[in-house]
Amino acid sequence: MPLNVYASPSFARVAKKLHARDKKALDQAVQNIAADPTIGEEKRGDLAGVFVYKFKLNNQETLLAYELSPNKQAPAEVILLGLGPHENFYAQLKR
Repeated sequence: MPLNVYASPSFARVAKKLHARDKKALDQAVQNIAADPTIGEEKRGDLAGVFVYKFKLNNQETLLAYELSPNKQAPAEVILLGLGPHENFYAQLKR
């Protein structure tokens, strides 16, 4: 059963500003996540339940945060939460 992928408003705002070639790399990363939802690293503490997938975008490591819903054992959907470089990424994600 394929997973439904949803984007949060903050993720959509960042993704909308990307160039076409960068959107292709982002689309590939989202497809990788949809194919294997546990591919990202699960966070702990304040960000428990959030997974972060790292990929290259313009030769820079970019982080893509997502949640699995309703739970990580049997996910039905992926909710994309945030996208950006490592700098201040987790602080912004907590907000």
